[in-house]
Amino acid sequence: MSDMIDINIIIDEECVEPVVDIRTYKQTQQVDSIVSAIENASRSIYPPIPVTDGGKLSFVSQRDVYRIKTAGRKVSLETDSGTYVVRGTMNRFEEELDTERFIRISQSEIVNLYKVKSFDLSGNGTILIEFENGEKSWVARRCVKALREKLRNEV
Repeated sequence: MSDMIDINIIIDEECVEPVVDIRTYKQTQQVDSIVSAIENASRSIYPPIPVTDGGKLSFVSQRDVYRIKTAGRKVSLETDSGTYVVRGTMNRFEEELDTERFIRISQSEIVNLYKVKSFDLSGNGTILIEFENGEKSWVARRCVKALREKLRNEV
């Protein structure tokens, strides 16, 4: 048996996010090390977001976030499992989040485009966003152009 690993990269234009399949005859230390290295590489580029819930600190993957928004002076993060209070400013989140996935739609809201179910463009110069979880948000007029450009580049 060799320590070398065969690596195949398959370019698939319909694949939105990278998928890693590991084929092996059994679970080994080498396989565990590969999985750990892939997870660490992914986290180092877009680290999980620390959140607090009832005094308990936990971490949320960026892929699980629907939106980050402010209400008063508090910043909250919404996922399928709930809404959490987060530390930081909207400007900081806008800089640190995956720019392929997230876009600011108003002064008080950043959304995950991968969690959007639909965009209603029938409004008079505005856009209504409906998320997979049924929640809705309006895009501020000053952000409509940037969102349209991003969507045009993605399609």
